[in-house]
Amino acid sequence: MTTSEQTRTERDSMGEMQVPIDAYYGASTQRAVLNFPISDLRFPRQFIRALGQIKLAAAQANEELGLVEQRIAEAIVQATQEVIDGKLDSHFVLDIFQTGSGTSTNMNANEVIANRASELMGGSRGSRKVHPNDHVNFGQSSNDVIPTAMHVSALVSIEHDLIPALLGLQMALEQKSDEFMPVIKTGRTHLQDATPIRLGQEFLGYAGQIERGITRMRHAQSELSEVALGGTAVGTGVNTHPEFAGRVCHRLSEMNGVNVHETSNHFQAQNTLDNIVEASGALNTLAASLMKIANDMRWLGSGPRAGIGEIDLPAVQPGSSIMPGKVNPVIAESVCMVCAQVMGNHTTITVAGQSGNFEINVMMPVTAYNLLQSISLLAAAARNFTEQCIKGISATSKGPEMVERGLAICTSLAPVIGYDAAAALSKEAYKTGKTIREVARERTTLSEEELNRILDPAAMTKPGLEGGPAGG
Repeated sequence: MTTSEQTRTERDSMGEMQVPIDAYYGASTQRAVLNFPISDLRFPRQFIRALGQIKLAAAQANEELGLVEQRIAEAIVQATQEVIDGKLDSHFVLDIFQTGSGTSTNMNANEVIANRASELMGGSRGSRKVHPNDHVNFGQSSNDVIPTAMHVSALVSIEHDLIPALLGLQMALEQKSDEFMPVIKTGRTHLQDATPIRLGQEFLGYAGQIERGITRMRHAQSELSEVALGGTAVGTGVNTHPEFAGRVCHRLSEMNGVNVHETSNHFQAQNTLDNIVEASGALNTLAASLMKIANDMRWLGSGPRAGIGEIDLPAVQPGSSIMPGKVNPVIAESVCMVCAQVMGNHTTITVAGQSGNFEINVMMPVTAYNLLQSISLLAAAARNFTEQCIKGISATSKGPEMVERGLAICTSLAPVIGYDAAAALSKEAYKTGKTIREVARERTTLSEEELNRILDPAAMTKPGLEGGPAGG
């Protein structure tokens, strides 16, 4: 190996390459650096951590199986722990837009770990005391390692980042539901007045969306828990021990507190991204739910005088550079933008998912990037929405004040005087500006006591025939 002040010579199967003198990566990585100067997008920390965990567990399994010498395996374990801890992140230098299998990044990891392990054994970088292919990558292929890292990193991120954020949001919405349950307001369907509803019931609906979103995340985790490791190049498992993948998966499960298991069909696991497309679909559904909730907050808090104004949102910053005193629903707006990004990511993942040709998918890096970004964005947005918006919402008097003037409360008159007669009362009330109660006094023989009972908004927020027939 030759060196200069700035570089050293490393080699791979294609020959020699000049590598920065202080880099832990080698020739294969340097070729990829030169081949893919596309963007500033890199694999996120979660992915590099999962990749390090796979290499650590692989070294331990191969040592147990007598396939890698103990002292070499121990050096690999020590080096991979540094990868897991983020100490070598600056040496993972490759663009997301690279070889579709992610081979370049797998070799980036192999070379970084091999060179660091060689140092730990008293050698120099490039000395190959530990070999990137023969030792670090033993029993593996990029074609099963990269999809496994995708699954594990997403699985762990959902478990330790997204689900806790969603649980916090659900709890905050449930607390607001309890707080707002006494507040009766006009419901809205098609953006038009509908029968009364409790503000707490609206918030109970939002909490229910998030509760079901968590259930969908658990389903996504069940999809991601199945990994391709053990299939090596094309799913046949050539060049790996039959027990290798099971032992690695057991270790990955213990490391992360999640279930990771070897697939029962390696051929589908390596030539498709179906599990990830399904998981991304759950994230896409969650984004749709969050966008609905965030937009409802914007509408319910609109005004403060010319809008709906039934809730007050926390004022977190000035809303205009020209209009003094204006405050905008900026937290809810940020949530909506996150949701739009996640929906776009799902489109990318969907296109990538059908880009498998025969025995391998060739859009794995961009899929990993988009999947992990979606999880991280949704988790961060949910936490911020909870703390900076939902917890600080208060109800105004505007909702209850409008109930008596609402036209849809005529619904409760329909079982008593008939649908057509009730509709006529509603039209007259709208035309004259009177309330339903006022028109009913004039046009029906119902007593004041009967009107009070029939037109009780609280009764209309409960199920049962007393609240009137179903409407749409």
